[in-house]
Amino acid sequence: MSFFNNVLASIGVGSATVDTRLEKTTYRAGEIMRGEIIVRGGQVEQQVDTIYLSINTTYIREANDNKYTEVAALQKIKVSEPFIIAAGERKTFPISLTLPFETPITAGKTQVWIQTGLDIKNAVDPSDKDYIRVQPTELATHILDAISSLGFRLREAECEQAPARFRGYYPFIQEFEFVPIGQYRNHLDELEIVFLSQSNHSAEILLQIDRKVRGIGSFFAEALDMDESYVRTTITKHDLPIIETKLQQIIVKHLKG
Repeated sequence: MSFFNNVLASIGVGSATVDTRLEKTTYRAGEIMRGEIIVRGGQVEQQVDTIYLSINTTYIREANDNKYTEVAALQKIKVSEPFIIAAGERKTFPISLTLPFETPITAGKTQVWIQTGLDIKNAVDPSDKDYIRVQPTELATHILDAISSLGFRLREAECEQAPARFRGYYPFIQEFEFVPIGQYRNHLDELEIVFLSQSNHSAEILLQIDRKVRGIGSFFAEALDMDESYVRTTITKHDLPIIETKLQQIIVKHLKG
């Protein structure tokens, strides 16, 4: 019976299970996440080489005019050393980790989840998947709110493969695409913003200002991206009282290219 149970456990039947329980389901980028991992023994004793935990998201990669959804691990940590879990036994492991500032905001189609797994030799690795909601940092919230106050509406937020010149620690960037609904409606097609790097105190952002073009040269201007301007700037907490003014000055400066 024991041999049969061992065979079943090796294919995942009656094997140990893992369950991650976080203190909450909503976090800000840069916040500490706390919780516990519960491992329950199956029908037989098993050796667990390690418990691993990763923070994952998805992004879109384009190749040969096709779009592919890829998974990116923002962080992966080893939670435990090897241990034995007896049949029916329960073990609890506390966890504490910081959600990276580069974690995308869960807006639009963007999802973020915690993946927990047990590394058991010669067996199917039991795993657990927990989705979380990620909010922007306080500074990023002020920046996005300022753009809305200037007369823009968020149309889409999506993680895409990062161009080589803007690639940081991860292979993707999150783009926030705004459309003008106020004073810039007759001047701009859209405004895109990317957070290239950020902390609790500062954020380096990239603005793509897409102007409306008219007349016979409009087709060529769009084809050659002559209707677009890219502006890279840093905003700090000291800019809080003037964020809206600072962004407005950048937009106005590039209305005519």
